[in-house]
Amino acid sequence: MSDGDAVRVGVVGLGGMGRIHAENVRDFDHEVRAGVDVAADTRESFERDFDARTYESHEEMYDREDLDAVVVTTPNKYHEPVTVGALDAGLDVLVEKPLAHTLDSAERIAEAAQAAEGFCMVGFHYRFSGATSMFKAYQRKGQFGDIRHIEANYVRRRGIPALGSWFTNRELAGGGALLDLGVHAVDLALYLLDFPEVTEVVGETRSEFGTDDTYADPDNWSSEWTVGSETFDVDDSVSAFLKCENGATVSLEVSWATNRESTDEFVVRGADSGARFDLGEDSLTIFDTGLDGGDHYIDSEQTAHPEVTGWRAESKTFLDAVRAGQPPMQNSVEEGLQVQRVLDAIYESSERGDEHALRVSED
Repeated sequence: MSDGDAVRVGVVGLGGMGRIHAENVRDFDHEVRAGVDVAADTRESFERDFDARTYESHEEMYDREDLDAVVVTTPNKYHEPVTVGALDAGLDVLVEKPLAHTLDSAERIAEAAQAAEGFCMVGFHYRFSGATSMFKAYQRKGQFGDIRHIEANYVRRRGIPALGSWFTNRELAGGGALLDLGVHAVDLALYLLDFPEVTEVVGETRSEFGTDDTYADPDNWSSEWTVGSETFDVDDSVSAFLKCENGATVSLEVSWATNRESTDEFVVRGADSGARFDLGEDSLTIFDTGLDGGDHYIDSEQTAHPEVTGWRAESKTFLDAVRAGQPPMQNSVEEGLQVQRVLDAIYESSERGDEHALRVSED
């Protein structure tokens, strides 16, 4: 493709996330060529709003449309057939997190991507926030020294997705809060550490609120709660601890619902200095020290002013890579697979109840 050509994009899964991605494609002057969804009313709305053709199956869209790329925002269970089908058709793919609903499925996607002409990028948009970008810039300059530990939090006090939706159904989602929110926290922690091998994991998953008929959500993350009439067979909170081959560690707290304040704070402890920021925000606090004396502690807050952040920056990176014919430098399918291995190990550690950490090395 030449620099002036518009990327022709198909979107599979036309709900909230699919529409966000479609809007980004349009805003960056590319073409939303077609979409796929099983719900007729959703297809009609998408056709009207984006002037795009729609289909009930991804196979039909791949057969009938002349596309350059596909964005996948289906329930997790369907990531594999949609993504592998697109890769087999020679298309570039942006698949929303997590890579898949199970580790086996994620491994098959990665194998297909390795053999394909196109590339597969995974939707970890928190890497593109102003705070994350500033942290990585300081890190490249050696500001923090060796990173020793990361406290990774993605905690909602009340925020279970609609009961009975695919989010709360293990068959469709593969898991609950860990695969919905924890996937972001694990990915970002490993990204800040430059993706060392994770060698050991210990974790505990819980389901305490989704099965409680007194659960109420004043923040309106969920629909009316009617326990017993809908499926809730996933985790709603998770605690875990990771050890990496380079000696770095990560403590993880994730929840859809819990009796504490909400927080999405990340705290990074380096050998030379530290930092804190909130997921998706543009402010970064650096904890530094000077010479002994009254001004020994030298802390500073930096604020970025990026032109685009989050999902928009992620979309631009993907679209630019498609047009250039080169895979993006980050959010690779290999990184997505490494994150999936950690998530799978957390679930296995919790299910086995091991007192010892669970090794997740491929060896």
